[in-house]
Parts: sequence; C-alpha cells; structure tokens
Amino acid sequence: MTERRRIVRTPNQMGPRASVLRLTYISGLAGGIGLVAGGAAWVLVHLIGFLTNVALFHRRGTGLPSMRELHPGAPLFVAAVAGALVVATLARWSPVIKGHGIPEAMEAILLRQSRISPRAALAKPLSAAVAIGTGGPFGAEGPIIVTGGALGSLIGQVLPVSPAERKVLLSAGAAAGMSATFGAPLAAVVLAIELLLFEFSTRSFIPLVVASSVAGGVHVAVFGSGPLFHVPAHDFAGLGRLPLYAVVGVACGVLALVINKVLFLLESAFRRLPVNDFFHPAIGAVGFATVGLFVPRALGVGYDAIDDVLARRLAVSTLIVLGIAKLVAWWLALASGTSGGTLAPILLISGCYGALLGEAADRLFPNAHVSPGAFALVAMAATFGSTTRAAFTSIVFVFELTRDYQAILPVMLATVLADLVVLGFMKETLMTEKLARRGLRVHLEYEADVLRGTLVREVMTPDVETLPIDASLDVALRRFERGGHGAYPVVGADGALVGIVARGDVLREERIEEEAAGGASVGDVASTDVVTIRPGEPVIAALRSMLEEEIEHVPVVDGGRMVGICTRSDILRARRRQFTHDVLEPGWRLSRLRPRRRP
Repeated sequence: MTERRRIVRTPNQMGPRASVLRLTYISGLAGGIGLVAGGAAWVLVHLIGFLTNVALFHRRGTGLPSMRELHPGAPLFVAAVAGALVVATLARWSPVIKGHGIPEAMEAILLRQSRISPRAALAKPLSAAVAIGTGGPFGAEGPIIVTGGALGSLIGQVLPVSPAERKVLLSAGAAAGMSATFGAPLAAVVLAIELLLFEFSTRSFIPLVVASSVAGGVHVAVFGSGPLFHVPAHDFAGLGRLPLYAVVGVACGVLALVINKVLFLLESAFRRLPVNDFFHPAIGAVGFATVGLFVPRALGVGYDAIDDVLARRLAVSTLIVLGIAKLVAWWLALASGTSGGTLAPILLISGCYGALLGEAADRLFPNAHVSPGAFALVAMAATFGSTTRAAFTSIVFVFELTRDYQAILPVMLATVLADLVVLGFMKETLMTEKLARRGLRVHLEYEADVLRGTLVREVMTPDVETLPIDASLDVALRRFERGGHGAYPVVGADGALVGIVARGDVLREERIEEEAAGGASVGDVASTDVVTIRPGEPVIAALRSMLEEEIEHVPVVDGGRMVGICTRSDILRARRRQFTHDVLEPGWRLSRLRPRRRP
C-alpha cells in the first residue's frame, strides 16, 4: 500500500463558511493597516515639510512650502548632496529603497511570497523624506505606497497567513498609502489591482476596499476633504471636442515614450559610470540642484505648481521652462538611484505639456472654446497611465480629482490612445523595466483562468485501460510491458473503481513468488487509497490533486463507477483550447451576402 501525503486545506477549500470567516479576518487586518498607513502618510508629508523648511529655507515648520519662495544658491548644492549621501547610506542598509519602489514590491510578490524586509517600512519613508526635503524633484505618494505595502507585508509575516493572503495585505497597505495621500480611495484600489495583485477576486477586492476606505477617512481627518491638490471646474462637454482630445492622447503617448526611453538610457549611463554606485545619488543631486538653481519650482513635490497649471495661472513661457526643467531634474534624480515617487513629477510634467497643447488648440480653433486647464488634466491622466501601463487607475484617479463626470469621456479616450502608442513601441514600462533587466517578465494582462472554467468531463479520456480485480499478476505484468503506462485502475465486476496498481507493486520479488505459487492477484497488491475526482469538477481541482499527491493522472468517478481518467496531457489540452481563441477566422465572404440569381 502506498501512503498518501497529508494535505493541509486552505479556507477556500474547506467550504463557504470557513472562507467567509477567513475573509472577514483578513479584511479586519486590512482595516487596521489602513489606519496605520493613513497615519504614516500624515507623518511622511509633515516630515517632508519639516526637512524642506530646515534644509532649504533655514526655518522651522511642517507645512509644505512653495518653491516659488526659494532663492537658491550654493547652500542648495550642499543640502542636495548631503541628502543624497544620507539616502545612499540608507540604501546600503535597505537596498529596496532605491527608486520609486513599486518594482521592488512587485518583485516581492512574484518571487518572495510577498515578504518585504522590516527595514523597508522604516527606510523607505525616511529616505524619501530626506531626498525630497533636500530638493529632490519627487512626490510623496510613491514612498508611502511602498511603506504601506511593507506594513501589510510585515503583518502578514507576523501572523499565520498564507502567501496569497500576505499578498492581499501587502496590496491593501499600498492602496491605503495612496488613498491616505491623495484622497482617492477608488483609484488606490484600482492601482493595487493593476500593478500589485495580479488578480481580481473577492478575496482580494474586499480587503482592498476596506483598507482604502479607512485610509481615505484618515485623509479627511488629517488633510481635510478633497484631494491633495485642487482642480478648478473645466468645460469638457461636446462630441465635437473629442477629436482634439484624441490628438492630446496620441501626443501624450509620444511624451510617455520619451519619458521612459530617456530615463532608461540615463539609468544605463549611471550603471556604466566608473564610480562606486554609493556616489550615484550625489551625482544626481548635483544635476537636479543645477536645474533648481535656474528653475526653483522644478524642485520638491510641486503640488502647488500642479494647482497653478490646472488653474491656468502660468504663462506659456513659464509652462515650457517649468515642464522641461522638472523633466530633466526628475530624470537625473531618479536615474541616479535615489528615493522618491513618480506620480507627482509626471503629473506636473504632463500638465505643463497638456496646457501648452490647450493653448495651441485655443489659438488654432478659437470657436471650440477649449480650456488649457482641461487639456492639462486630460494629459496628466493619459501620460501617467501610458507611462506606467496603469490606464484604468489614471482614468479613475482623474475622475476622483474632478468629481466631474463630463471629464470621463475625454480622459478615457486620450488615456487609451496614449496607452496604444506606448504599447506599439515599448515592451517594458516604468514599473517593469528594472525587473526585466533582472530576468523577471511581468505579465500585466488579466484573463479568465481556463482551468477554472473548464470541467473535467470536457477534457478527460473516457476510454480507460483497466485491470479487473481478480486478474493474475502475470496478466498485469504483460499489460505493463505492452501498454507502457506506469499504473492502471483496478475495477470490480460491476465496473466500480476499487483501487490502482502501479508497476512497482507488481514487480516486487515477493509478489512474483506468490504469483508463481498461484496465490496472489491484482486485488491483493493494488492500493485502495485512491485520489479521485468527479466529472463535474473544474480542471484546476484535478491539477491541484496531481501536484499535491505527486501523481500523473486522476481517475474520474461518477456514482462509484469509473467513467474516465484525467492526465496532465488532458489538462494541457484545456489550455490549448484557449489558444485557439486567438486564431484569426476568415469571417463572412461577400459572395455569401449577394442574392443568388434565379436560373
């Protein structure tokens, strides 16, 4: 007899009640993570404000100052380089803090069962606060997203949860971080689904919503109602204006290509420098400080500058200078490996770009009465969505910022067109390029699992070679020699499955000796502890049984009778059926549509 392995069932396999109880437990943890992440967002924003006031303005305060008040000089370089060296030192302690951090969170989910080091939860917000507080052209949202994810991961490591549940907690923490920072809880949920979860299911959606809702409540309590920056009312309505926004979408796709490609080139250039990578952030700091010497508003988080762009408070020349300066400063800083977020810089860069397109459209088509601020807002969504391949997040995010349903039409059109442009010219994005260099390809497409939607009866092999229970071992030996299979089901006289016999059971020396004496049959050596499956179960259940029991096939039993067998080849056949859905079909021929002539 072969001894079966002891299988530990997950709550989802134990039944609906256990599954609901477990989901309630995970959702409760997610709510707690939402509270903590909301508090962390408040601490990070005020820490950035404190460090910015001390390092750049030489005063005390925790509010985020406007860089329009900054009068840069030599102290700016001292502060920027000192901050960069602090970040580099923290990166030696916790390497995951380099860059904006979302690729590292994706890597932890895909390769390390969603385990993030406790150091990251402390080092990431601290390094980002230092980098931004000393002039770094970053936003606070990226670091707090990673910090929230790290907190969720830590909870999932301390408490007894499965890797899948730990992934949900990590993603819930990330969503809570974004919700608490921007006051956009729905976009935060979508962001976690698009970039971190790699699934959309009830077990993940409910905890995400709980965490994001709680963190959104914290945002209202500590930052006030509404988003972190303000969006004036704009006029988006009119079918006749959609072609203009389509042009904006294509133009933003081109901008996204430039942003990504130049950033990747600069990162490659930094990697080739004959200097220890410890000093790369300092070199980047000199670069962005030089830009800030001429355009101070290119430094820091830039939320007030985004407000000015959307409200059309900046002249055309200022938009050009500010957009280019922010882009160059951000390229140099991020490529050098320092710590900071990507969302706010891309919003400011694309906002300036969109406002310029709006000014041009207003002069070329004065009767269209377009708003440069509306163009700026649409460009923000289109550029961020296509740069990160998180188009749905961008659409929902802008809707939450505006609370204006009329903005949805141009935002949707422009964002998907920009995404289409980037998709046609780039395989990797801002979020996946670093992982691709490490040999990890991230699949960001969501598809229905064919193994869950296909039943065993649809793929099983109905004609099964079996051995009768009273067959002699000599007959069984000849069957193994002729058939080439490693095992055969054993059935009774009524066709019921009674066991399974393997080649090794028959070839044992003592069994052969018993057969020679005429005293043993297949029923004596067959294993009666057989893993079976019903024809109405999904194929994924058969695959799980094969992997857990380390077997090659599972008998299919209906009412005690064996009706077929499901092998690994059968499971692959189900996957092959899915591939046929991508094969082009000829379609209707025009000759079929023409009326036949009567003879």
